[in-house]
Amino acid sequence: MQIKRNVLLNPGPATTTDTVKMAQVVPDICPREKDFSSMMKRMREDLVRIVHGDLNKYTSVLFCGSGTMMMDVCINSLLPRAKKILIINNGSYSMRAVEICENYNLPFINFECPIDELPDLDKIEQILKENQDIALVYTTHNETGTGILNPVREIGLLVHKYNAVFIVDTISTYAMRPIDIERDHIDFCMASAQKGLMAMTGLSFVIGNIEIIKKSAEYPKRSYYCNLYMQYHFFETTGKMHFTPPVQTIYAARQALDEYFAEGEEAKWKRHLEVFEAIHAGLDKLGFKDIIRREIQAGLGVTVKYPDDENWSFEKIHDYCYERGFTIYPGKTAAQNTFRLCALGAITKEDIKDFFIVLYEALKVNNIQIPIHYNA
Repeated sequence: MQIKRNVLLNPGPATTTDTVKMAQVVPDICPREKDFSSMMKRMREDLVRIVHGDLNKYTSVLFCGSGTMMMDVCINSLLPRAKKILIINNGSYSMRAVEICENYNLPFINFECPIDELPDLDKIEQILKENQDIALVYTTHNETGTGILNPVREIGLLVHKYNAVFIVDTISTYAMRPIDIERDHIDFCMASAQKGLMAMTGLSFVIGNIEIIKKSAEYPKRSYYCNLYMQYHFFETTGKMHFTPPVQTIYAARQALDEYFAEGEEAKWKRHLEVFEAIHAGLDKLGFKDIIRREIQAGLGVTVKYPDDENWSFEKIHDYCYERGFTIYPGKTAAQNTFRLCALGAITKEDIKDFFIVLYEALKVNNIQIPIHYNA
C-alpha cells in the first residue's frame, strides 16, 4: 500500500512510520482476551523502561485519551484532602494545569514566571517553605508553547526536600530527551502515544511511584473515568483497562515501542537534535528570530517570531507548505505573534533541508522580504 508521507513540524501528533500505521491492520479481537492483556502487560513494563524506572518501584497506567487527560488524571487523583498543589507556570501548557485545578475547585498556588525565562529556584523553595500544606508540585519539562526546558532535576530535589510529590508533564519529551525518573527526582511523569513514541493519537499513560498510587486510594475521588488508582487497580487485578481500550491504537503503540528500542535512546535523541539544529540553521539563513535563548531551549521545538512585513500571512505560508507535504503550526504565546517548528516524529535533517526549500519558495511567492525583516 502506497501511503503519502507528510512531514509534520507541529508539536504532535508526529510523523509516523508506515510500519506503525500498518500495525493497526490486524484481525479483530476482543480486548478482554488473554492475548491482548498479555501484550498490554509487556507494554506497561516497556513504558517504565523508557524512563529507566525500577519495575519494583514504578509502574505505568494506560488511559484512552490525549495528553491533557493525563494532566487531569494526575492532578485530580494525587492531591490529598486539605492539601494544596503548587503549579510552576511559565507557559500555556502549565497554565492548562491551573485551569484543571480551577475546574475541580482544588486549592492551588499558581507560581507565574516569565514565559522566556527559567523558574527561579529560590522562589520555589520559599513557597514550599512558607506553605507546609503543599502536597503536590507540578511543572512541565518542555514548555511546548515556547520550547523552553525547565530544570526538572533541580526542582525535583527541592520538592522532595519538603516532602511533596513531584508531577512532571513530559508529554513532549518522553521517548525523545533521555529521562531518568529516579535521578530526576520525578514521582509521576506522563505522555501520549502520538508524540515521542511516534504512534497514534488516542492512547496516553502515566508512569509513577506504585506506593504513592496505592496511597491515593484514600484520597477524594474527584473523577470516575480519570481516577489513577481505579485504573491501576483494575490493571493489577484483571490485566485489563477498566473501560474499552483503543485496540488498533494499542497495536500501533506496540509497534512504535519495538521501533523505539530498535533505534535506541541515544540514537533517537541524536536524530531529534540533528533535526532541531537543522531547523535553527534554516531559520538563521532566512533571518528569522526565535523568542527563547538557545541555551535554555529543550532541543525539540522552536517558536519563531512573525516578520514585520506587511505581506506576511501565516495562513498563506502554511497552506503553501501544506500542499507540498509540510505542516507548520501556529504559536501559543499571548504576548506576540509566533509560529512553531518542531523536531518530533519519524523525520530527519534531510527532511528539514527539503522543508526550507519549500519555505523559501513560499516567502518568494508571497513577496515577503528575504532576509526576514524585523523593526527591532
